[in-house]
Amino acid sequence: MTNTFEPVIIGFTCNWCSYRAADLAGTARVKYPPNIRLIRLMCSGRLDPTFVFKALSSGADGVLITGCHPGECHYLEQNYKALRRYLMLRRVLVQMGIEPERIRLVWASAAEGVKLAQEIASFTEEIRALGPLNWNGIEPAVAQPEKEVAYET
Repeated sequence: MTNTFEPVIIGFTCNWCSYRAADLAGTARVKYPPNIRLIRLMCSGRLDPTFVFKALSSGADGVLITGCHPGECHYLEQNYKALRRYLMLRRVLVQMGIEPERIRLVWASAAEGVKLAQEIASFTEEIRALGPLNWNGIEPAVAQPEKEVAYET
């Protein structure tokens, strides 16, 4: 029996471009690894850095941030905000002792389903090569079963 590491990746996608690119990849039957869980945001500029830290602290091994190409944002310049936050996040991860390669920013228009699928596949392989995220030796938070409480009547 082989125990190969399968990474868990959270993908934050822009509603107008990259989420539709993922949809196009699905309807065109372009295959990409099932390791990614996509979360749709109205805009990549809406991505709060705490979303990334929450994903990583909850057990994700990598985070993929996707949005409209620069200059083509439906909310004018919000993808530039996403770019600034991405660069800041990489610096903070280094200071926390986490490989900055665990997050990636990808620009994908609604017509680039194949490109997005290729980016997801390459990111999954990169995270697989890095191995599981070991957040300073602390295991990720796991939901504990609720304890039964006996009530007296």
